Amino acid sequence: MHQFLSFSPEVANARTTGKPIVALESTIISHGMPYPQNVHTAIEVEQIIRDAGAVPATIAIMNGKICIGLTPEQLELLGNSPDAMKVSRRDLPYVLSQNKLGATTVAATMICAELANIPVFVTGGIGGVHRGAETSFDISADLQELAQTNVAVVCAGVKSILDIGLTLEYLETQGVPVVSVGQPGFPAFFTRESGFNADFQLDTPAEQASFIQTKWRLGLRGGVVVSNPVPEVDAMAKDEIDGITLQALQEAAENGVTGKKVTPFLLARIKTLTNGRSLATNIALVKNNARVGAALARAMLEFPAA
Repeated sequence: MHQFLSFSPEVANARTTGKPIVALESTIISHGMPYPQNVHTAIEVEQIIRDAGAVPATIAIMNGKICIGLTPEQLELLGNSPDAMKVSRRDLPYVLSQNKLGATTVAATMICAELANIPVFVTGGIGGVHRGAETSFDISADLQELAQTNVAVVCAGVKSILDIGLTLEYLETQGVPVVSVGQPGFPAFFTRESGFNADFQLDTPAEQASFIQTKWRLGLRGGVVVSNPVPEVDAMAKDEIDGITLQALQEAAENGVTGKKVTPFLLARIKTLTNGRSLATNIALVKNNARVGAALARAMLEFPAA
């Protein structure tokens, strides 16, 4: 067992008994949603995974340990604490060695999930290439992590605040397959369509699991993006969200918001400008991803790694 890993009793039991486990990130709790919706959503998402026959493992850094699975009290702490650091690959050694409270991003959650031998991870959306990256070089560490860490990431694509075309180009260059579920189009988080297609459409958990394990059996390191569109009833209109996104981006530039602060700022402004409808969509898509991720985790047990 890795010296920095601490498993909750529920996850430890799942490891012993061979139950499927689904990793969950924690920045969606600390930085992605307002309180108390963040904690309520985290608890509901975990229950959806249990109801689907898998075990949830929300990941965070606490007291010098990578916690694989959190108690309700720990979820509450993350949802309420203003001191929780947003932790990516670069930050893991600092947060662990300094005993800081840390919420893991997609990249850090992938690293921790692989350390814990959890091959399936559910999130809202992955990071990507930011608009204007040709001058700012602002590219999420999530993309590089996907190129080197063997974890399948179930998501609703990437947010329209990013440059989706360049994000997909970057993933292609890094050899990261992008799979879509139920449609050929790659989703854009709040909307079902981004205007771009995924590389492959694989609709069933068995097809997805076979694809993922085949990739790894070939020795092709790196993750797989399993893009799952938000349910149609919960989706937002593309024209509306695109217009609001442009306004929020302009406000971010005018206020000098940069780096890690950009995404939380934009999501908060989009929530305000949509009168809260974007938050409802965000919650709906995460829950939908949890169902797909739990089914995939179960199917992965039927296609064991070589």
